[in-house]
Amino acid sequence: DGGSTDNCGIASLDVSPNMFTCADVGANTVTLTVTDVNGNSSTCTATVTVEDNVPPVAVCMDITVQLDASGNASIVPADVDGGSTDACGIASLAVDMDTFDCSNVGPNNVTLTVTDVNGNTSSCVAVVTVEDNIPPLMNCPADFTVGTDPGVCGATVSFANPLPVDNCGIASVVQTAGLPSGSVFPVGVSVVEFTATDVNGNTTTCDFTITVVDDEAPMA
Repeated sequence: DGGSTDNCGIASLDVSPNMFTCADVGANTVTLTVTDVNGNSSTCTATVTVEDNVPPVAVCMDITVQLDASGNASIVPADVDGGSTDACGIASLAVDMDTFDCSNVGPNNVTLTVTDVNGNTSSCVAVVTVEDNIPPLMNCPADFTVGTDPGVCGATVSFANPLPVDNCGIASVVQTAGLPSGSVFPVGVSVVEFTATDVNGNTTTCDFTITVVDDEAPMA
């Protein structure tokens, strides 16, 4: 009502429609009916502009992701959405970080931005913990058999350390069982074992056997 008048007095004002929802965001034409004390009435229209200025409620959820064999991982915004809501509906979710590699192992703060259908936004922070649980790949030499050295009840055997590979990098390769390369191995079967550890503490072991056969006849 912008100042309706009557010569004998106004009895009532009525407006239609008088309720609005999210579907009415924007300009709405409303009819005002003015009735005087003697039952006469007249109408006019007004424009009621409905606005939604309430931002969504952003709710984050912490998650853990695993690096793949190439040392990479990725997420989508829904992965860290813990149930964000909005009175008129959510239009989109976005994160400021969606790919991870070996340099991200551990906790990472990721910002989730929630935008509703009327352009209001809010954000929250989720912790994305990146883990590398893939052990190194390592192949030891194949088992082999050698004869004894002349005049020795054993054989000098040399071998190369295996060369492991890992999605995030190798920290160490150590021989964890057996005589070292270049040693005199006794007649019989000896087991040589290597352990590889990657930069994130995952380990792999492999082994091979060296069989020394006494193929030297006695001197009578």
